[in-house]
Amino acid sequence: MLLKVIYTISDVVERSRYDMSFKYFLEMLPEEDVIAPSTLTKFRRQRLKDTNLLDMLINRTVSIAVEQGIIKSRSIIVDATHSLSKSNPILAIDVLRERSKQLRKSVYAYQEDWVCKMPVKNQGNDLEKELDYCKELGTLLDGTPTLSEVPAIKEKLNLLKESVDDIEHAAQDVVSKDKDAKIGHKSQDSPFFGYKTHLAMTKERIITGAVVTSGEKGDGPILPELIEQSEQRGIDVDTVIGDAAYSGKKNLELAKEKDIKIVAKLNPAICQGFRKKEDEFDYNKDADMFVCPAGHLAIRKAKQGKKNVATNQVIT
Repeated sequence: MLLKVIYTISDVVERSRYDMSFKYFLEMLPEEDVIAPSTLTKFRRQRLKDTNLLDMLINRTVSIAVEQGIIKSRSIIVDATHSLSKSNPILAIDVLRERSKQLRKSVYAYQEDWVCKMPVKNQGNDLEKELDYCKELGTLLDGTPTLSEVPAIKEKLNLLKESVDDIEHAAQDVVSKDKDAKIGHKSQDSPFFGYKTHLAMTKERIITGAVVTSGEKGDGPILPELIEQSEQRGIDVDTVIGDAAYSGKKNLELAKEKDIKIVAKLNPAICQGFRKKEDEFDYNKDADMFVCPAGHLAIRKAKQGKKNVATNQVIT
């Protein structure tokens, strides 16, 4: 699956038969036979749907790293990365059009006079008509072995067929609105609709914990779970390195209780713990604003209190 994505190829199994670099990567002998193509298809559609797959992979990689003595540090680095929801995607019809376009370009590069032989393109926005056009294009080329067996053309043809099959299998024009995803903010002016993947990794760059949340969730409240996951996988954590989002009061109290050092910039809005309804609102360090449970970003912030008096000003 990794080779398939890196090289954007449909039939990675066939290429693995003759490409020695692929066989070397797959730890196969040159004369060794490869798996049946249907095995990879079943894995892609069925096995990858397992909800605990991520935990299983992390558990395995950490255990190997520990056995091999790769992990020597007792520090973990924590951060979150953004993932867009499939609700903001390229439409299914646009995927088909791009695949068929690339296929036609490959054909014309090899046989220019085929411009007049191609089926009439679908000009509307009807997905069914676009599927019919792609199938007709595929059938036409399948009936012309002199073209369909040319490696460059065969690869694009297989990608088109795979896209047609995937879209028909999904049986929908577009992915319906993702009920689990929410609006998050990379900055005050850069919202995204999707998820956050909160990660913990060692200095040796081995991931030891991962938690996926909706996009509006703050980074700081996830720290206890990341520490717990790392410890369960055999990492003796004594230091946590992160940004200001992880310097919340509860995290500092947890660190003191576990005798863990937190290396993070302090932010008075979260580390002093003076906010009301603290559990209901998250601090978004990218936008430097608070976010309500529905995912809405605060519209402004201001300093309250008089200057040059005995009491400090408060950011509200």
